[in-house]
Amino acid sequence: MLFFFCYDELNVLIKHLCIIEYLNVKIKIKKMKKNMGAADRIIRVMVAAIILILYLTNVISGTLCLILLVIAAIFTLTSIVSFCPLYTLFRISTCRNKKR
Repeated sequence: MLFFFCYDELNVLIKHLCIIEYLNVKIKIKKMKKNMGAADRIIRVMVAAIILILYLTNVISGTLCLILLVIAAIFTLTSIVSFCPLYTLFRISTCRNKKR
């Protein structure tokens, strides 16, 4: 069985639970690399804010409301961590390239 952990999550797990040795599980450490640029993050937060405003003013309701609120939550979360899992699937990055 193969699990993927963020480096910080793995450190917390090892320090606080100390059960990794007893699980006999192969663990692969994969650090999430940022793949969202500033403009992309700002646009996502703005779209999430618009959806929230539409919900609070009762412009949207029902099933559409729930779907849009889930999308808004995902947009907000991915903007905070600067990482979009779908971007990695399609090998997209909106970050500026670092000069080496």
